[in-house]
Amino acid sequence: MKGNEAIAEAALRAGCRFFAGYPITPQNEIPEYMSKKIHEVGGTFVQGESEIASVNMIYGAAATGTRAMTSSSSPGISLKAEGISYLAAAKLPSVIVSVMRGGPGLGSIQPAQQDYLQATKAMGNGGFKLIVLAPATIQESVDLTYKAFELADRDRNPVVVLTDGVTGSMMEPVVLPSMIQVDKADKKWAVSGAMGRDKNFIAGTAGIHPEQQEEDNIKSKELYERWQREDVRVEEFMTGDADIVIAAYGITARIAKSAIKQLREQGIKIGLIRPITVSPFPYENFKNLDPNKVKKVIVVEMSIPSQMIDDVRLGLEGNIPTETFGRSGGVVISDDEIVDYVKRSLDKGGDK
Repeated sequence: MKGNEAIAEAALRAGCRFFAGYPITPQNEIPEYMSKKIHEVGGTFVQGESEIASVNMIYGAAATGTRAMTSSSSPGISLKAEGISYLAAAKLPSVIVSVMRGGPGLGSIQPAQQDYLQATKAMGNGGFKLIVLAPATIQESVDLTYKAFELADRDRNPVVVLTDGVTGSMMEPVVLPSMIQVDKADKKWAVSGAMGRDKNFIAGTAGIHPEQQEEDNIKSKELYERWQREDVRVEEFMTGDADIVIAAYGITARIAKSAIKQLREQGIKIGLIRPITVSPFPYENFKNLDPNKVKKVIVVEMSIPSQMIDDVRLGLEGNIPTETFGRSGGVVISDDEIVDYVKRSLDKGGDK
């Protein structure tokens, strides 16, 4: 399947029964697929008149206990930011797929990884956080999208699937999960009709007393701390004897693996730490690197300047030098470029 279509199919199989979105490259196959398929499982597709309209439709559907999803790319996600903040404030489970493109501004329709900070640090106002899942293969796109709905319902919080135009456009074989139906009756908080029970009230925080708002923020803080303890997902590749470690996520991590194999064949001991959850971030994996063995950590991204570098440095706590290497604006990084940079870095000390 094509990556974007695989995400849409995984969402349907995870019980997604409402999708609202608006066209923008390179994510258009997601709403296109949903428009064809969601009615077959009893769901509803709406092409909103804008990104803003679409995300607020998600708010309404999620409030009824329906598993709901929207998708967009870069500037489109920016337009959805207020609505995503309202989803978090109202504790409404939902899934947002962000298929990154070059930027800033309108930028390029080509693939990039320039929305890491947007996804992990500022998806909207108010300082809320989201679990952000970053697949590197089409199979992971399926598995993590399927998992995203489970996590959203578990925490009553939006979840982001963060991918890019390469992963969204390429095709690979996948194993699809089973189709499930979600019983909305299990969601006692939903505004799905109050016959025989007390009324439910779903709202953001407008007009709430400051002490109540603060209490909600404290509960959210406890949720985020639990994520850091229990929900970190990360892959380490050939790090056991490595004296150089690449940090990369998503498609760039996949390309980096090819470069690492080439460098290993040339006798260079190099490995990879790949965050699968870029939020919560695997700080401990970087903290556990031995500074007596690892000479440097190179953050490789399709972003200039690097955006993940700050999280990597937080994990390293200043114990190991860091460098960055990347392409940007829609230029897809290559394994040969990574190989060349690592070798130049060893010769010259790198571009710190």
